[in-house]
Amino acid sequence: MLEQDQSAPMQQTLTVPSIHFTEVFSTINGAVYQSDNENCWYIDFAGKLARFDYRNLLKLKKAVYQIDIEERLLTATKSADLEIIFICACDHCYVLSLIQIIKLKEILQGTFTMLELNHIIFDRLHRLVG
Repeated sequence: MLEQDQSAPMQQTLTVPSIHFTEVFSTINGAVYQSDNENCWYIDFAGKLARFDYRNLLKLKKAVYQIDIEERLLTATKSADLEIIFICACDHCYVLSLIQIIKLKEILQGTFTMLELNHIIFDRLHRLVG
């Protein structure tokens, strides 16, 4: 009869390739990272790290910006204060409260502001050199 050593628990080792992130924008509620190696973006929000290509990141921004938070807050109906954000051709779905939508909108606004600022700086530097 074979005995197992009860003092040594079974362990499994999983090797994950290293992914290098560059933080684009972050708040205390979440962050957006860019991965040049994978040509994609990662959003760390609502308890998950979701991977997006740039096209789907723009779709997420559009979906979040289309939610009229003020109208939802002022409506007297007894509808749920939840919104399901689903992006076609994307594996991720968010079920968010209105407060979480405001926080996600802040993260996306900051991200696209940083990207625009980066583009302006890049453009100005190349004008000086060229």
